[in-house]
Amino acid sequence: MNAMLGTFHPYFIIIAIGLTIMASYTSLDMFTLIRSSNQNKRLLFIGGTLSMGIGIWVMNFMALISVDTNRFASYHIPLTILSIFIGIAFTGMAFLAFFGKTIRFYHLLVGSIFLTFAVIAIQVIGLYAMNVNVTYNIGLLLFSGLVIFGSFLFSLWILFSSSYSQGNQAWLKPVSALIISGAIAEGHFLLKRAAITTSEVVNDANADSPFFIYLVLFVSVLITGGLIISSTLISKQLAATDTNFKDIKAALDASTIVAITDQHGTIVYVNDKFEEISNYNKEEIIGKNHRILNSGYHPKEYFQNLWKTIQSGQIWRGEIRNKAKDGSFYWVDTTIVPFLNKKGRPIQYIAIRSDISNRKKAEEHLKETIKENNDIKFALDQSSIVAFTDAKGKITSVNEKFCEISKYSSEEIIGRDHNILNSGYHSKEFFKHLWKTIGEGNVWKGELRNKAKDGSFYWVDTTIVPFLNEHGKPYQYLAIRNDITERKKTEEVLHRQDKLAAVGQLAAGVAHEIRNPLTSMKGYTEFLQLDEKDPERLEFLNIILDEIERVNTIVEDFMVLAKPKAVELEEKNVVPVIRNVVSLLEFEARKKNVRLTFDCNQEIIQIECDENRLKQVFLNFIKNGIEAMPNGGDLHVKTIIHDDNVQISIQDSGVGIPKDKLQKLGEPFYTTKRNGNGLGLMVSFKIIESHNGKVFVESELNKGTTFNILLPAKIA
Repeated sequence: MNAMLGTFHPYFIIIAIGLTIMASYTSLDMFTLIRSSNQNKRLLFIGGTLSMGIGIWVMNFMALISVDTNRFASYHIPLTILSIFIGIAFTGMAFLAFFGKTIRFYHLLVGSIFLTFAVIAIQVIGLYAMNVNVTYNIGLLLFSGLVIFGSFLFSLWILFSSSYSQGNQAWLKPVSALIISGAIAEGHFLLKRAAITTSEVVNDANADSPFFIYLVLFVSVLITGGLIISSTLISKQLAATDTNFKDIKAALDASTIVAITDQHGTIVYVNDKFEEISNYNKEEIIGKNHRILNSGYHPKEYFQNLWKTIQSGQIWRGEIRNKAKDGSFYWVDTTIVPFLNKKGRPIQYIAIRSDISNRKKAEEHLKETIKENNDIKFALDQSSIVAFTDAKGKITSVNEKFCEISKYSSEEIIGRDHNILNSGYHSKEFFKHLWKTIGEGNVWKGELRNKAKDGSFYWVDTTIVPFLNEHGKPYQYLAIRNDITERKKTEEVLHRQDKLAAVGQLAAGVAHEIRNPLTSMKGYTEFLQLDEKDPERLEFLNIILDEIERVNTIVEDFMVLAKPKAVELEEKNVVPVIRNVVSLLEFEARKKNVRLTFDCNQEIIQIECDENRLKQVFLNFIKNGIEAMPNGGDLHVKTIIHDDNVQISIQDSGVGIPKDKLQKLGEPFYTTKRNGNGLGLMVSFKIIESHNGKVFVESELNKGTTFNILLPAKIA
């Protein structure tokens, strides 16, 4: 073997090894970043490949020059450039195997083979670039290749696949860089020994010139150093960027559900939060589409709109109810962002979701509560009279039932207090007690008589509930009322019936005790008439008999109260009956300065009646009218025909009757007279009822009172 001739420069070897170590470290740093980074992977791969390829070339190039500087003048530059590109290409193919997240042992084998090819290719092409003839010792060449391959495999195993790499120890990259650099240097020297070179000595005055040697050295160091520095800066910048990205990703993973799908909707990535909420692990969910989570809650049109939006390149936002693996449902607030290619078409979608299940449950609970409140309000509105007042008693809200019974509109009532409904029935002490009770925060219950807008009265069973603030003071009141007007009327009827029963019992006793002596008195008086010849005394006896008959009639009225019996009605013309009663009372009316008139357009008005009892009613009502005008006045009696009824009105211009007393007329022992007992009106009302008629009383204070008697009639 003919060795290359020239001067040996060992410092070239030292510099070459140093540059190779730096290039290897930088390259490995970038390739390890590829595994942990989710962005800029291409830039990291290119930087790492260039750094490792240039490192291998620098070691070979400077080692060859250090041995034979005389050959530098005839160095073939195009082959050198070719060796650089081939070395970079093999290095790139070697590290393609480490581009993924998971690295298997066969990846290490493939990477080590391509790195070995890179070293051998640069060595062989470098020798040919120096214009030498090369023959190889095949056995030594194979041995050298195996040693280089084993060194690379060991280094890559330590860095990427060993148990040491799981802990991310700081010493791994420097040690691996040293081993790889050693493998590159070892490969150069072993391959050089396996190569047999022959060449002619090139005599060039400038070949061994220190200027050219140092120039080559300087340029090589400058290129390699610049590449290493730039690669290092890029690596640091990418590492910082990747750190920020990791922080953002960690924050998202801690708080947000993230999934990435391809353009067809197939899931290609999910984070831990996705697994946690869906109960699916990554292996079960990746490769599937989101239909696996479909809860069936949303209609097809909902998802059609979703896909139409994101396929057009727009961001979609909305709320989705999904179904987890265990069958449970959960709600997510979702934002789907499409990533577009240069043509503006989506290539993948990232879905960022937030768990809003608790919020949706709260919303559902709120909806249910609102519905319950609305149902309660509806039920109250249908059955009760509801009003809210503020702390001062001003009405702030009323329901329709309130307006309906009070005859006031909500606009008329809101802002006023309940004095607007005061009927004057209850005393001031009654309302003072009411306000004292609710002002102390206690519930008040009672019955109130209110006055409607039209002047009518109505009774309400009332519950007033105070709402208290944090200091225990009422800030508003809720009054819930129920209309008990009919119940109060029924109570009045029952009360009247109780009085009637009492009167009936009294009447029965009085009638029984009076009737027996009356019978004796009548018998003895008639007996005395038989022997009496004196006309004056006979007149007195007749008067006594008439009075006895009158008392007997009163007793019969008492008996009617005690035990009502069916009256015997005969068809009579009521007009003469009324005229007769008016004629009887004309003299008494004139004595009290009362003008008594009778107005009737019909001469014949036939009715079914008991004439004597009906006369008693007319006498009672007309006499009451005369007595109601102590200073004189007008008393009009008239008849009015209404279809098949006759209305007999007895109208005076007296003092009138208050409304609260008007409703009690006809009750036993109730009278507006000082010396009356109320039995006259009660008996009169009973007589009209027995004639299938009705009595209506109208009165106005200081203007007079009208008694209207309505009886069935046959008009001639």
